[in-house]
Amino acid sequence: MATRLYVGNLPFSATEDEVRTLFSEFGTVETAELVMDRDTGRPRGFGFVQMDAEGAAAAIKKLDGRDMGGRALNVNEAKERTASRPRRENNW
Repeated sequence: MATRLYVGNLPFSATEDEVRTLFSEFGTVETAELVMDRDTGRPRGFGFVQMDAEGAAAAIKKLDGRDMGGRALNVNEAKERTASRPRRENNW
């Protein structure tokens, strides 16, 4: 069964291929996606990796706090989104 990981504090220069390569050291990566800013189209500095459970546990242990591009990564199991308030539009 696959595990979805949250990867935070990514350098803004990171690419999905770089993240996939980094996590593939620990197991089979099914998907690697960076979250992009809707307005600018640039990465927001975090993303998600889906990989096998054993590899995910190893990746959390080895990559949480590891330096990537001068930033200490935050790696943990992703939590399901909870229902939140609808986003307000800026109607100035």
